[in-house]
Amino acid sequence: MAAVDPRVFRNYDIRALVPELVDEHSEFYAMLGDPKAFLAPLDTEGVTQIGRGLAGLFGAPKVYIGYDARLSGPAWARALAEGLTQQGVDVVLLGRCTTDTIYYVSGKYNLPGVEITASHSPKELNGMKMVRGGAQVIGMGSGMEELRDSVLAGRFPEAEREGHVEEQDILPEYVDHLMQFIDPEKVRPLRLVADAGNGVGGLPAHEIFRRIPQLKVTELFFEPDGHFPNHGPNPFEPENIVTLTEAVKREGADLGVAWDGDADRVFFVDETGKPIPGDFITALVARHFLQRFPGATIVYDIRASWVVPDWVKKMGGVPVSERVGHSFIKRTMRAHNAVFGGEVSGHYYFRDHFYADNGFIPMLAVLQMLSESGTSMSQLIASLGEYYISGEINSTVPDVQAVLDRIKERYADAKLDFRDGVTVEYPDWHFNVRPSANDPVIRLNLEAKSQQEMERRRDEVLAIIRGQA
Repeated sequence: MAAVDPRVFRNYDIRALVPELVDEHSEFYAMLGDPKAFLAPLDTEGVTQIGRGLAGLFGAPKVYIGYDARLSGPAWARALAEGLTQQGVDVVLLGRCTTDTIYYVSGKYNLPGVEITASHSPKELNGMKMVRGGAQVIGMGSGMEELRDSVLAGRFPEAEREGHVEEQDILPEYVDHLMQFIDPEKVRPLRLVADAGNGVGGLPAHEIFRRIPQLKVTELFFEPDGHFPNHGPNPFEPENIVTLTEAVKREGADLGVAWDGDADRVFFVDETGKPIPGDFITALVARHFLQRFPGATIVYDIRASWVVPDWVKKMGGVPVSERVGHSFIKRTMRAHNAVFGGEVSGHYYFRDHFYADNGFIPMLAVLQMLSESGTSMSQLIASLGEYYISGEINSTVPDVQAVLDRIKERYADAKLDFRDGVTVEYPDWHFNVRPSANDPVIRLNLEAKSQQEMERRRDEVLAIIRGQA
């Protein structure tokens, strides 16, 4: 029996180095500095053991398995299926698919699912995102500890039967589900550039575009390739959207979109190639859904610009803030029956997608809004008003808690919120500082009523964070 390193079990998923792609002497491993604090290898024997543990945790007769474009995906899928079937669980292999496809089948059929993915991480990593029936995520505090402990102990009950494996093509059905979120006939013949980054986002995207034939689409890197030969699988890194922005300008496109490796996050640029922050997309998509569901609740993460609560209130909705992280956003959405939720990071959640995140519904909503407005994407964003944000700024610090304590002391006269790091709010400016989950890093997001004031306050807070004031 293969030993599984406990470090692969993380807050929201399983994440590990693929032994065939990286070892302790490789350039990638050395580049990480001291990766042993948070990364460990996982081979297919270990994946099988995790499958056996998941069988007990899920307690379900059938499990869906999908995988992204990573080179180790097919082998990991077979190994995971082996572990599940050893414990008497039937398996449906969906092949290559997006993470939100797994959320769909889990919610639709009330059965567990596993997407084998390392999301936006480099090609040397792989992992698993796991959900119980109803697309309810497995994480620390919601089953991950039990899974870890059972796998590390290596004690699994004897099964009365061996499960069987079948394959299914769920893509047409899944795209049917996505198309219910807009009226395709209202979409004008817009010109769009879409970058799948050699991940799996191109699979549903191509089918969506086929069903909206009036769109004029330039498809970039739609062929899944786990080598990610054209750019990295994280479009939120500026170097990974160079080709997209160039193509938008060259083609005279109305907008550009890009997905991360498993396509549960989506990134937008306007017709000039300018990146659009995730909270501004949240505000736009909130407007779209509040037109369809007047008075509904919208959940947004605590880092977001005032543009989100301002517009939710203007549209007659109820804005509710929550700490960063999908488990918190989804929990709060369920509690409030919220129709939509958004994070600055490009995760967008939908009640009618089983409260799960989805990388395609936001694109569809934006296409319809852009069509109905008759304006450009930059004008649509400008219609939200003037907001001055810093973007997320990371600082490596020797003592994270000392930084948080300095912030609390310095801004004790403000409205303070401690749900996620420290959130400080004054009438004309606000900010959030929160620690990274894995590194000695503090993340700052700040907003003020003018560009000059934003820059002044940003520099002021950064000086405190970095011990320079």
